[in-house]
Amino acid sequence: MTTRRSFLQTSLTAAVLSSFPELFSAERSATGAPLRFIFMHRGNGLFPEALVPPSFSADQKQQDQQKQPLDIDLAGHELPDWMAPLASHQQDLTLLQGLSGKMCTVGHHSWCSSLGVFKANERVSSIRWATVDFELAKLFPSPLQHIELAVFPLDGGNPRGSLDGIAQGFSARGPQQPNYAFGSPAGALRELFKSVSDNPADQTAYQLEREILAFVAGNEGRRAAGLHGIERRKIAEYAESVEAVQSRNARVDRMADVLRQHIPQLDPKYLADEMSTLDRQRGHTEVLLAALTSGLTNVAAFTVDELGHHYTGVPGLEGEKINMHDVGHGKVIGGVEATEIRRRCRLHHMSLIDTIVTRLKGIREGQGTMFDNTMVCYFPDGGETHHSHGTEYPFVVLSGSNVPLSIRGRYLRLPGYGQQGHRTLGNWYTTILNACGNSIEHYGVLDSGLNRFGINQRGNIPEFLS
Repeated sequence: MTTRRSFLQTSLTAAVLSSFPELFSAERSATGAPLRFIFMHRGNGLFPEALVPPSFSADQKQQDQQKQPLDIDLAGHELPDWMAPLASHQQDLTLLQGLSGKMCTVGHHSWCSSLGVFKANERVSSIRWATVDFELAKLFPSPLQHIELAVFPLDGGNPRGSLDGIAQGFSARGPQQPNYAFGSPAGALRELFKSVSDNPADQTAYQLEREILAFVAGNEGRRAAGLHGIERRKIAEYAESVEAVQSRNARVDRMADVLRQHIPQLDPKYLADEMSTLDRQRGHTEVLLAALTSGLTNVAAFTVDELGHHYTGVPGLEGEKINMHDVGHGKVIGGVEATEIRRRCRLHHMSLIDTIVTRLKGIREGQGTMFDNTMVCYFPDGGETHHSHGTEYPFVVLSGSNVPLSIRGRYLRLPGYGQQGHRTLGNWYTTILNACGNSIEHYGVLDSGLNRFGINQRGNIPEFLS
């Protein structure tokens, strides 16, 4: 039986393309353009030692191994080989080490934990508040507010069993409000740009959606008139949700001419029923760029893989279906060591980031480019390794000149876990939010394990603020 709640959660992709009323005043960069954020995360951990430039001196490498604080200019340093695609963006690059996240769910799966800085599991009831990407989306309003793309797992993790559908994602819109993500580039393209599609079937579906929404909004309003108390509030909430989607659709309709200029012309292989993991990631990247450059959204989350995903298309192993859980346990696959499989996957991820950054650098905005107002974060969703403890969450960050953080072009290692001056994911996200106009005292749950070291966990990281 279809209830009003299930209708609103599943039909018309209302949950996927959620849009809150624009009650927030939009912050802007120094040029007047909105800031944009891309959170690209992956499963199976990210070894901290993999981020260390090979050109560091012996003393610098030793300090890094001892988790001592470092602040090193990356200019003139050689990047790790898997970061080769980022070589031309080195002045925009930050390699950030030392953040902990033991207050998050670690180990195999983190769900929305690493973006929300709280413990989470597959139950919606575990979601305590909006993840940081949604908090930023409130500061920089857009017609769709936020989009999420994902390469879903086939076993284990959240969700599992569906590569191409629209399913619960890895971000959260608010308390007990999971976001929904597009699993296929074709599905994302169809839903995001259907208002300007030249496909008659898409246009018919789009107009039908609007008629259904109008009927539901009016019908729910009439139902509320005869009810009282909690039932009346429930019906009112349903009606308000539908009206929010209608408002979003109206904003999208007003930008039809712009959308037509930005519809991505995807290679047929990205629209096929069967595609490799690497092609799925490339297709999602093209859709993500189109959504950003058209102005549909200013914030995107992109799960490039999850532990339960079975990789296909890895260079040199094209015929293999690689279980990333096996890779996490060091299994040799097709004669290739697990560490090398990890390296090849990371190399491909960096090529995706290069595509994003290069494309945005080629689009004029104000006196500069779109990338000047953009920040891209690449990080592991569960911490430092396969069976992670959350003592380290390495970040690869690329940020434009108008992003109000003093971190560009540097290798930054914060003091290790338990050392004075140690910082957490909560401090990092608080810093980003504070820099962008949200004055929150502290974002996320505190780590009770740090109390015995007498470390003040609250607040931002002052040295990162411009």
